[in-house]
Amino acid sequence: MSRFVNPSGRPSVVIVGAGPRGTGLLERIAANAPELYGEAPLDLHLVDPHPPGGGRIWRAGQSSLLWMNSTAEDVTMFTDETVEQDGPVRPGPSLAEWARGVRAGEIPVASGPAEAAAALGPRDFAGRRLQGAYLGWVYERSVAALPPRVAVHEHRRTAVRVSGSREGRQQVWLAGRQAPLLADLVVLALGHLDAELPLEQRQLADFAARHGLTHLPPAFTADTDLSALRPGEPVLVRGFGLAFVDLMVLLTEGRGGSYTTGADGQLTYRPSGREPVLHVGSRRGVPYHAKIGYELDGERPPLPRFFGPEQVDALLARLGTDLDFRRDVRPLIDKELGFAHYHRLFTAHPGRTRMNWPDFEEKYAAADAGGAALQALVGAAVPDPADRLDLAALDHPLAGLRYPDGAALQEGLRGYIEADLARRHDPAHSPDLAVFLALLSVYGQLVRIGDRGPWWHGFFSYLASGPPGPRLRQLLALSRAGVVRFLGAGTTVTADERRGVFRAESASVPGESTEARALVEARLPEPTVAHTRDALLRALYTDGAATTRAGLLAVSPVDGRVLDPSGRPHPRRFALGPHTDARSGGAFARPRTNAPAFRQNDATARALLAFLRDRAAPPVPFPVRRAPTTEETHAADQ
Repeated sequence: MSRFVNPSGRPSVVIVGAGPRGTGLLERIAANAPELYGEAPLDLHLVDPHPPGGGRIWRAGQSSLLWMNSTAEDVTMFTDETVEQDGPVRPGPSLAEWARGVRAGEIPVASGPAEAAAALGPRDFAGRRLQGAYLGWVYERSVAALPPRVAVHEHRRTAVRVSGSREGRQQVWLAGRQAPLLADLVVLALGHLDAELPLEQRQLADFAARHGLTHLPPAFTADTDLSALRPGEPVLVRGFGLAFVDLMVLLTEGRGGSYTTGADGQLTYRPSGREPVLHVGSRRGVPYHAKIGYELDGERPPLPRFFGPEQVDALLARLGTDLDFRRDVRPLIDKELGFAHYHRLFTAHPGRTRMNWPDFEEKYAAADAGGAALQALVGAAVPDPADRLDLAALDHPLAGLRYPDGAALQEGLRGYIEADLARRHDPAHSPDLAVFLALLSVYGQLVRIGDRGPWWHGFFSYLASGPPGPRLRQLLALSRAGVVRFLGAGTTVTADERRGVFRAESASVPGESTEARALVEARLPEPTVAHTRDALLRALYTDGAATTRAGLLAVSPVDGRVLDPSGRPHPRRFALGPHTDARSGGAFARPRTNAPAFRQNDATARALLAFLRDRAAPPVPFPVRRAPTTEETHAADQ
């Protein structure tokens, strides 16, 4: 007898990854099932070694010092009327509203999350463990919303392979389990994954091993063993984004340091004596911009304007696979961002302009992005250069700047960070917030084009997904205390074989270098399918699943079906998340932003249910309603 036989005969879907993306998909399955699937039986198998809801990134077992980089009111897992989807809207609380419900006793949670929720205001940045509790609650609510004959089975294991023909049921093989899970459909919602080291990192790791040095490659910081970084020793850090912020926190407060606030409001860091000295640099040489600390009042920019569905349709129809990001897409993005900036400047701060908005808008629409006519228009209409949007200067703020020595660089960078904090909390600069909204709008359109511009993701994160303001104030305090030192822009790291050390140099301070016996690559691994450490994705790649030039899994922009090299979608395999060319910026989103991930989840859920409905087997009575406990799942897996 074949061991692939499904004794129950019930339709089944395997979702690999039960973190926020898998949870969001489950919520959409529950919302769409009454319309598309009715009361028919269905088994949903969720495969993840980590607890469902939070998954790996938002699990409870991490430092309480680590925060989200979005305020509580800007985080939701639920759709609203702005989401362009075919399925029904099922409203639910944002993180801030959920915390309010917990405080009021309306939402029961464990004592730890309840204490954290009690102190969380709408504009506060929640700890990651509290976000994990919210995601776990969303998961439980989504399971409870499923029709009575849909059963959810949790498997706390790792999926290692998917097999099966295009026409038949799929087999999903799990580590430590002899028989596979049988599935009519498989969805990969894997989230961020570890990767094999690229050539440069392998060479640095080999160098470190030969000389007894410490080399920590790109990784999720909360999972990294930092014990090899010794107190007082210099550590080179490449990367100035959110991974660096986590590293900074774990090596300072995480080692017993503390902050005090002076009468002038300035933070002072009190070292514990266990901190290393972090020498941090990057391509830009500056940290990501702080999160904006005010709300947008008055008229919002009408987005999209120059990069919307109409323009994307025209690009795809005219160029198809010959579309070039820098040539064809980037000018439209630049024009969209500029439109949002100037719309806000003219409507909210008209005293800083020399033209009425309708005249400016008409001339702006007719001008080419970056062309002489547009530059002349802006120069005539916006007298203060500080009020003009200069995307190149934003992307490379230290370009052309040279400091006489390292001490001058420290002062210069502290001044830059202080100015950024002041600007990001001053509504007089509200065009910045309009640009942020335009960035979100652009991300929503790029999902249809696919991942054709790796530059874009870094630029978006740098401008729109930076750290909370308090983290940059802590960075300033650490700089003043000498615990953090800035390396500058264009940072390069070389291996000095003669001296047996890592050496860092930057374009900001020509002729100076910094030596250290430890190097940390403070960034996530690139999510390429060819080099991932995830066995399932590697096997898909080996079996012929298509990838993009950037190494991401190619999927249908319609519903997330995995594509083969000819562009043909697999009828039974789907993928969502950062390892695909339809990566959408995050599994949760700001309310009322027509979030791409929500649209994708809805489209995929409807495709799953429609497939199963059209191939439904005769119903088989089955009483299971709830998800099994962990103990039941583990017993069943043996």
